[in-house]
Amino acid sequence: MKSLPLTDEWFHGAVSLEHREEGIKPWRIPYRDYDLYPPDGINGKAEICSGIRLRLATGSRILALSFSPLAEAAALDCLIGGVLLQTLRLAAGGTEALFTGLPSGMKELEIYLPQNTGITLSGLQIEDEAAAEPLPDNRPRWITYGSSITQCVAASSPSRTWPVIAAGKCGFHLTNLGFSGNCLMEPMAGRLIRDLPAELITLCVGVNIYGAAASSPRMFKPLLIGMLETIREKHKETPLAVISPIYGTERETEENKLGFTLPLMRREIAETAKLLQERGDRHLHYLDGLEWFGPEDGRLLTDGLHPGAEGYELLGSRFGGRLEAALQGGRL
Repeated sequence: MKSLPLTDEWFHGAVSLEHREEGIKPWRIPYRDYDLYPPDGINGKAEICSGIRLRLATGSRILALSFSPLAEAAALDCLIGGVLLQTLRLAAGGTEALFTGLPSGMKELEIYLPQNTGITLSGLQIEDEAAAEPLPDNRPRWITYGSSITQCVAASSPSRTWPVIAAGKCGFHLTNLGFSGNCLMEPMAGRLIRDLPAELITLCVGVNIYGAAASSPRMFKPLLIGMLETIREKHKETPLAVISPIYGTERETEENKLGFTLPLMRREIAETAKLLQERGDRHLHYLDGLEWFGPEDGRLLTDGLHPGAEGYELLGSRFGGRLEAALQGGRL
């Protein structure tokens, strides 16, 4: 085996890449602005690698990644031409992923990093006689922002999260800003999305604000307006879809301590989208979360809130279908 120079060109889906003595650490925020995303980089979620991948063209039949010890058990996926070939499941403390039995001949590989933990890569190796080069991703860029339901820890593996499934189906270059428990519409999150290149932006908001009681009904709509208007400062005509919460069992009827229920949130989100559409935003769309994942799908929730692996597959397939229809002239 021989080592390849570990450079930024291999990485896709990260907001920033931190070069450390031990290797390269991908982030889903600008890591130099870590202190501006309290507490601890969006509660520790910004270092998690959901949606981040390596892309390369190589003729090697073996690929090895080395990294600093994993903080917890995790999985990595190897895709060839967009099709999942291997999933490696590693224990906490693991430091190497070895993909073997890859087809001979030149091929396009993607290695998806864990959706549940951070990672610092220290090495990339292929067979001695093989060659490899970074594989660009020139597809339209899609940014999706959301909660744990967008980060998708419970997906069967990193490439089986719903955003990755939908991006693959529709041909998008994905940046996943799903922050488990921390989709609270902070001003810095709006500024982050505003400053990233994108041909499509989707925001799935509400459920973390319900759970954390982070905003009252009085402030929820102003927070959402502020986020959308901030994004529009640099994405004036980018298609932007705001999505209300999917079905949430008891959250549909039980008020949180600030008087919110999910139906009330859906109404507030729909009214906000209509308000901005009536003010001339022709590229803003609203998607009712219940049309995406409704009461009839509740059996796929593992705890009354989070879809399990089967539920994330369903979300990805359905969302990909809606994106395809929109790209062909329909509406989300």
